[in-house]
Amino acid sequence: MPRLSLPAALTRRSPATGVTLALATLYLVWGSTYLGIKVAVGSFPPYLMLALRFAAASLLLGGLLRARGAAWPSRRQAAGSAVVGLFLLVGGLGSVATAESLGAPSGLSAVMVATMPLWLGLFVALMGERTSAADWIGMGLGVAGVAILSREGALHAHPAAFLLLLAGPMSWALGSALSRRLPHAEGGMGSVVQMAAAGAVLLVLGLAKGERLSAAPSLAAVAALAYLAVVGSVVAFSAYVYLLDRRVRPSLMTSYAYGNPVVALLLGSLLLGERLTPGDLLGTAVVVLSVVLVVSRRGDAH
Repeated sequence: MPRLSLPAALTRRSPATGVTLALATLYLVWGSTYLGIKVAVGSFPPYLMLALRFAAASLLLGGLLRARGAAWPSRRQAAGSAVVGLFLLVGGLGSVATAESLGAPSGLSAVMVATMPLWLGLFVALMGERTSAADWIGMGLGVAGVAILSREGALHAHPAAFLLLLAGPMSWALGSALSRRLPHAEGGMGSVVQMAAAGAVLLVLGLAKGERLSAAPSLAAVAALAYLAVVGSVVAFSAYVYLLDRRVRPSLMTSYAYGNPVVALLLGSLLLGERLTPGDLLGTAVVVLSVVLVVSRRGDAH
């Protein structure tokens, strides 16, 4: 099946180059999407915003793939991809978008999501994969960092947002762990099915919650939504699925998680005027340290 987008073109050189550039894409692009989400939910309700994002992205990516001759996945592959997509995008990003709409700062949202590798390590350990003592220490540090953020930082004032930001990375990690077990469409078509399924469910959930567009969205919100759909979804999500298809080790595959908070915190501070309390800085440092510890204990082989 032909692959599409940035990872595909670059990986013609070598698998190692493809993995490196796919990770670089996730570091930079997904770090900036927290700012994009914060701007977009200023005009769009969170679930409807994500439904529009994934509907547009799945149509764009699916159309491009079909034009290149990509085959539709089998029913079994489509079902597996849909299940993974619901955990990644509905449970994962749906929780983050809702939290930011409730007032969670974009930078601290990225810090909370950075705990995802710790949850992934826990889930793969429960599924029978070997986990070292250092991994468990890293997970414990991550929990401590999250506790600091919840009690001492800006998230203390947003308890509902904090719980959503705790649930989001857990859902994403579970979807990532299941993707290693479930049949799924490989390459770009896997992205298409995941985003299409998530978009449909998010639309139903948004309407059921009473979400509506109450006024014409701002130009900034529309631009942010377009960025999220094309760059954040088509390009970056395809890079992530590429890493899943390559069976990259969980520690390496999720190493972008400690780069994203740095990008998000910088953008939130520079463009949105978000400020960090001493508790935020301490919690962020502990979370990033925990993720670095988990990642550095494992090699970068597949």
